[in-house]
Amino acid sequence: MRIVMVGAGYVGLVSGACLADFGHAVTCVDRDPDKIAALEAGRMPIYEPGLDALVAENVRQGRLAFRTRLHEAVAEADAVFIAVGTPSRRGDGFADLSFVFAAAREIAAALTGHTVVITKSTVPVGTGDEVERIIRETAPDADVAVVSNPEFLREGAAIADFKRPDRIVVGTEDPRAEAVLREIYRPLYLNAAPILVTGRRTAELTKYAANAFLATKITFINEIADLCEAVGADVQQVARGIGLDGRIGTKFLHAGPGYGGSCFPKDTLALVKTAQDAASPLRIVETVVAVNDSRKRAMARKVIRACGGNVRDKTVAVLGLTFKPDTDDMREAPALAVIAGLQDAGARVRAYDPEGMDQARALLPGVAFTGDAYDCAEGADALVIVTEWNAFRALDLDRLRAAMRTPVLVDLRNIYDAASAERHGFTYQGIGRVKDCTAGQAS
Repeated sequence: MRIVMVGAGYVGLVSGACLADFGHAVTCVDRDPDKIAALEAGRMPIYEPGLDALVAENVRQGRLAFRTRLHEAVAEADAVFIAVGTPSRRGDGFADLSFVFAAAREIAAALTGHTVVITKSTVPVGTGDEVERIIRETAPDADVAVVSNPEFLREGAAIADFKRPDRIVVGTEDPRAEAVLREIYRPLYLNAAPILVTGRRTAELTKYAANAFLATKITFINEIADLCEAVGADVQQVARGIGLDGRIGTKFLHAGPGYGGSCFPKDTLALVKTAQDAASPLRIVETVVAVNDSRKRAMARKVIRACGGNVRDKTVAVLGLTFKPDTDDMREAPALAVIAGLQDAGARVRAYDPEGMDQARALLPGVAFTGDAYDCAEGADALVIVTEWNAFRALDLDRLRAAMRTPVLVDLRNIYDAASAERHGFTYQGIGRVKDCTAGQAS
């Protein structure tokens, strides 16, 4: 099929490249000429494992192209995806839909023949109704159907998520539009990915509900971790003990410094605002947002306590800046709040991240960026692991200890155990764990 992807950001680029890999003819359109020029030259605007090779191969095969103007591409398309950004609106936290609505107007002016316009961006309930109104107002005679098809991609694993999805949600009551979506995703039939066809508003809410639930699981286990520290329990064993219950599951039960990224923070805020506007407040989600924000700030205080209650004129080394591994995304990353808290307390901060430092430089003034983990630890009074990159999981602890002024290790991701760290001469502090709590581990 002939597909246009409006927006060549994270969702649009990954989705467009994967659809091209299925055999569709895909044109990704973005207004940023520098981004399009970079893509045509094979340079990715984001870091996502495997994306550069996937894009290059499909460009070489002639199935994937990049443009700055959408009129000609839309005129020939069977389906047009809207995959533009929906950042939190300043002031009230609601999703900023200006890019979505601008895309709808531009698409409407270019429509010819029967076309399905598909909202892939994460948008509040009712956005599809407004997109359809805009299109029909701009092009009254257009033969068009507007569909919601939310994405469920994890940064760092987006290609696998697209090609082996848990589910595909399609929000439409138009039989022709449903047939087009089924044809687009037909290459996934071998994976038996279920296609859930719902009303458009139901599909829009499904995306927000999914992210809010996952954010709630993260926030829940983080609060349990605090309780574990207070009563002498081990949060990792608690998480395993409850996660083995099939009704709960093991995923998103890893205690840490709080959630960040491009989705959970803005989507929970947007869902809260939607619920408030509908006079149906979501008190649990409101609390999740508040607890997560305070937790990220509390992590700096945790580091300060590990340093004896004072970090003024001390050097703190921070490993990991992005909100999660295998991405360069710094949006709402816990490291931002941790580092700001340490700087406010008078600490000098050194930092290293395998992929995120270019993005971080503009966000973290006063931080000394280093070339690797050992350089980062040189002369430090404490070492803090904020992001669980694989490169940090098997560090030479003796080498780190020798490089540091004071051997304090604060592990905000629990990738080391206290006994091992202490054998190498470290004072160790994890999240929600007590030392040597190994009895009763399931085999």
